[in-house]
Amino acid sequence: MNAKYALALILTLQVSMCLCDLPTPAADLVEKYDGMKAVFYQRILNAYAKLQAAAAPMIEQAGTSERATAAKDYMETLQTKPEFQALVKVAANVGQEAGPIIDKARTTLLGLYGHYVRPRFGNQLSDAIDGIKVYLDQYLPAQ
Repeated sequence: MNAKYALALILTLQVSMCLCDLPTPAADLVEKYDGMKAVFYQRILNAYAKLQAAAAPMIEQAGTSERATAAKDYMETLQTKPEFQALVKVAANVGQEAGPIIDKARTTLLGLYGHYVRPRFGNQLSDAIDGIKVYLDQYLPAQ
């Protein structure tokens, strides 16, 4: 029974040591990812602007009701409370601290993708993304 535990411990240590040596992503992969991310954010911002323009007349019309003024007053009083301000500060600090961790995770995942997945499925994935871009350009343009 102890031999099984020792073997499990040795295998776990070997796997953990293998995970310490992660591949770095290729420069062209990082550049392609950054370009796709920028276009994606531009698509989201463009869709938000269109949604905001379409919803503005309805929001202005609904803004004159008693419920809307009560909600606006509640939000104003909520923003003055120190508990809410502390929550906002904590959330902002967590966001700042999580930034480098997210960047490191993204780099690690891109390295793993570039080393293990891209040689086998990279062309099919790139073709699928190009096919999806046609529909995205039609229904959710970036410009």
